[in-house]
Amino acid sequence: MRLAAHGINPSQPEIFLRAFKVGRQLEVWARTRATATPFVLVRTFYIAGTSGTLGPKRREGDGQVPEGFYQLDRFNPTSAYHLSLGLNYPNASDRCQSDAQHPGGDIFIHGSNVTVGCLPITDAGIEELYVLATEARAGGQDTIEVHIFPFALTPENLAARRNSTHAIFWQNLSAGYTFFEQNHQLPHLATDARGAYTVR
Repeated sequence: MRLAAHGINPSQPEIFLRAFKVGRQLEVWARTRATATPFVLVRTFYIAGTSGTLGPKRREGDGQVPEGFYQLDRFNPTSAYHLSLGLNYPNASDRCQSDAQHPGGDIFIHGSNVTVGCLPITDAGIEELYVLATEARAGGQDTIEVHIFPFALTPENLAARRNSTHAIFWQNLSAGYTFFEQNHQLPHLATDARGAYTVR
């Protein structure tokens, strides 16, 4: 990725990942670490395979790609899907709202073009992203956030899907989505006792 072309110090990248099910896109946003400058979009990968439908993951085996606010928690160079970056699913919100005994797990961004609940971006795509994530971590970025949305959570899109069984959940996600859209800064997120996300 040509970080310098976007005004980012290639030796000190801070990255943020944002995925959308509708349109099947995984965006890479970046800035120079330890600065307050806004994130800029530096790369978009096509999500080469998908499973499940719109809506969050709530139990093991449902085939759903999670929706919500996550972090990378594993770097797997020996993945069955070439390379993979693991997400911290289930997070605190998922543990409140998903099947208590069998919420599922092992959700990754990985190579290939097949999946059951993960985000495959082809072997070439994961090679590029894996190197960037490794460089960001080596440069001092302890937490790499990954936000996964069903679609762009604009008022218009939410209104068009207001009768969905997931409408309340998506409305809850929209505060974090909107904060980033308006500021190109990451929101400070928390989870309440019911598993709802809050922006602080």
